Amino acid sequence: MRGLKRARRLAAGLLLAGAMTACASLPENMPRSESHALTPDGATRIGRALATRQPAAAGDNHFRPLPDGVDALMARIALAASAERTLDLQYYIWHDDLTGRFLTQALLRAADRGVRVRVLLDDVGTSGDDQVLSAIDAHPNIEIRLFNPVASRGVRGLGMLFDFERTNRRMHNKAFVADNQVAILGGRNIGDEYFGASPELAFGDLDVLTFGPVVPQVSHAFDRYWNTPASIPIAALSGTGTAEDLADVRVELDRFTLEHRDSPYADLAREALEAAVGAPGSQLFPGQAHLLYDDPGKITRAPEDTEGTLMPQFAGVGVESSKELLVVSPYFIPGNAGVGFFAELVKRGVRVTILTNSLAASDVGAVHSGYQRYRDALLDAGVQLYELRPTARVQTGKKKMLGSSRASLHAKTFVFDRRSVFIGSLNLDPRSLQLNTEIGIVCDSPPMADAIASGIEGELDALAWQVVQAPTPGGGTQLEWIERRPEGKLRLTEEPEVSTLRRLGVWFLGLLPIESQL
Repeated sequence: MRGLKRARRLAAGLLLAGAMTACASLPENMPRSESHALTPDGATRIGRALATRQPAAAGDNHFRPLPDGVDALMARIALAASAERTLDLQYYIWHDDLTGRFLTQALLRAADRGVRVRVLLDDVGTSGDDQVLSAIDAHPNIEIRLFNPVASRGVRGLGMLFDFERTNRRMHNKAFVADNQVAILGGRNIGDEYFGASPELAFGDLDVLTFGPVVPQVSHAFDRYWNTPASIPIAALSGTGTAEDLADVRVELDRFTLEHRDSPYADLAREALEAAVGAPGSQLFPGQAHLLYDDPGKITRAPEDTEGTLMPQFAGVGVESSKELLVVSPYFIPGNAGVGFFAELVKRGVRVTILTNSLAASDVGAVHSGYQRYRDALLDAGVQLYELRPTARVQTGKKKMLGSSRASLHAKTFVFDRRSVFIGSLNLDPRSLQLNTEIGIVCDSPPMADAIASGIEGELDALAWQVVQAPTPGGGTQLEWIERRPEGKLRLTEEPEVSTLRRLGVWFLGLLPIESQL
C-alpha cells in the first residue's frame, strides 16, 4: 500500500513538473547586442610571430595537425596566453574537470589582460552549471551564450522532452580562434577524455591548428552563430552573476590548480606548453584551405532540406577521389545512399578504407546498432572495413597515455587521394548530416594528407580488427574480425570483447525505428 502511495506521489510530481516545464518559454526582448570579429592586427604578439612564417605560395595557409591530446590542450592554452585582443570559442561539450578548469582559468587570465572573450556552448551537449557559467559571465570582458537552450532550466531533461522537436537540433561545432589570426578546428570537445587526462576513457582524436587567409572565414562563421537568434546570453536565461560569484569561482580554480600542480598530467602539460609556444617550422604544412560549415539556420529547417548544409559543399571545393579514400568516422551509419556512394567509388577503381569504432570501443551502443546493419553491404561493395579495438593506443603523439583503460575513436577525418584532408566535427551519420550543425576544414596539402593517411594506415593492424566476410560450410558467408598478431592472424566470429548481454542490447536497439536520430 505504501509503495502504491509513493508511486502515486511520484507520478503526481512528474505531472506537475511536466506541466511547469511545458509552460516554460525562452526569454524575449532580452538585452542582446551583436558583435563581430575584429580585423587582424599584425602588431599583436601573435601577428608578429606569424609574420616570420612566409607562405609557400600566394593564398596559402599553414597547418599543424594535433593528434596528441596533451599537445592539443596546450596549443589552446598557449594561444589564450598569447592573445591580446579576442578569443572566440565554440563547443558542443565543456566538462568541469581537470582540462576544462585549466582552460577556464586560461580564459579568465586573458580577460584580465583586457582580451574580449566570447564563448558559445551547446546547451544540451554541455549541460553546464548555470550558476558557474553566470559567475564567469560576470567578468566584464567575457560573454557566454548558449545555443538553442532548453527553456526550463531547473528540470532540463523534462524540458527537452516537452520541446523535443526544437531541442533535438544541436550545435556540434568545435572551433577556437585567437586574435582572428590562429584557429583550431577538429573533433575535440573540452574534457579530460579528449586530451589524454582520463584514466577511464581515451578518445583518439585529431585537431588542426591553422593560420592564414582561412582564419577570418572561421571568425565569420563564428559570428554567424554568435549573432543568430538561437544563441541566448546566459544572463538572460539564469540571471546576471555578481563580482562575488566570480571571486568564488576564481578561488575554487586557484585551489584546484594548486592541488593538481604536481600531477603526472600537469608534468606532461608543462612539457607540451613549452613545445606549443613557437612550434618549429618542421611541424607545419603549407596549402590552400576551404572552410565548410552548416548554416546555423539548419536547425529550423526540415532534416531532409539540404539548403546551407555542409555535405554538398565538398563538391563545391572540388574534393574527390580517383585512387583512394580513407574515412575515419567514430559514429558511422552510411545508410543505403552512403553504401551506394562507396560502391560506385570502388567500381571506378578507388580503394576505399573505413575506420570506425567496434562495439567494444564505442561509447554509444545505439549508433553501433545502426551501423552494423550496413556492414555486409559495404563488404559486398569491396570496401576495406576496420573497427577500432578498445585496447588500442589511439593517440599517435609522443606522449604516453596516462593509464587509460579503454580507447575509443573520436576523430572525424577524410583523406582524398593523399592530396587533401578534411578535419572537423562531422560524423557520417544521420544526426550530423541532417539534425546537428557541423564545421570542418579541407586542407589541400599533399604532404600533410600523405602523412596523416600513412600514419593511420600504417597503424591499422595494431589499432583495429579488419572485418571481412568468410565462407560458411553451408555455402553462405559470415562476418569475421581479424586481429593480426606477431604470431599470426586471430579470427573471431562474434563481436569481439563484448558480453552476450551487450550484443543482445544492441541487437534489440537495431529493431527500433531510431536510425534518423543517430
